[in-house]
Amino acid sequence: MRDLGLLVRQVGYEQRTYWRTPSSAFFTFAFPLVLLFIFTTMYRTTSLGMLGGISYAQYFVPGIVAFGVISACYTNIAITLCFRRDLGVLKRLRGTPLPPWIFMGGHIGSSVVVSALLTAITTAVGMAVYAVPAPGHGGALLVSLAAGAFCFCALGLAITGVIPNAHAAPAVVNGALFPLLFMSGTFFPLDPASGLARVASWFPVGRFQHAVFAAFAPGPAGAVASGLQPADLSILLAWGAGALVFATRRFRWEPRHR
Repeated sequence: MRDLGLLVRQVGYEQRTYWRTPSSAFFTFAFPLVLLFIFTTMYRTTSLGMLGGISYAQYFVPGIVAFGVISACYTNIAITLCFRRDLGVLKRLRGTPLPPWIFMGGHIGSSVVVSALLTAITTAVGMAVYAVPAPGHGGALLVSLAAGAFCFCALGLAITGVIPNAHAAPAVVNGALFPLLFMSGTFFPLDPASGLARVASWFPVGRFQHAVFAAFAPGPAGAVASGLQPADLSILLAWGAGALVFATRRFRWEPRHR
């Protein structure tokens, strides 16, 4: 119970730190919503024939939900930890009685809270403003979001092991993410038979987006009765497990260069 109380307090501390940093809150919280308004306004009357004639908003809202979770879990964790490492914060924390797993758990828990808020707000905006139907498979959506949060939190921890310093963190993190977002059809659907789509199927971004899309059940991809996509979830869990192994070996509490 004492450890649980420490974890809850650490999550609360990370939440206060997050909301007191406007730039961080904007790029992980407001940026996905800005994209939602821009793209759905531009293509409001577009019908996607390759996906059964659904509207663009029905396709894009699940994509923005997935993007929001990735931003909160992967981008936010990786960049924040790199800056704290270079400032010596991680080194000082390592010397305190606070268990390392409590610190990491608080950071991850805060990212999960932001992910949940983003999912709820994005879904509500899509339903209220763009007439997107409510998710057809609530249980499948929760399972997909949990698998995605685990995978991208682990990837956020892992990539810190290859980032040399805080100044390079945004370039490395976003440079690895954004090509995959476009290859995976996050902002506009791609032909599943195309070369880009086949390459993207090996990476977690596209798999996570497809799992969320199926849970919303806006078209043929959500035709499975339960809404669950076992293949997508398996690949997400495999990437997450591999990232955790890499992070345990390469994560550093002290700055690499002075």
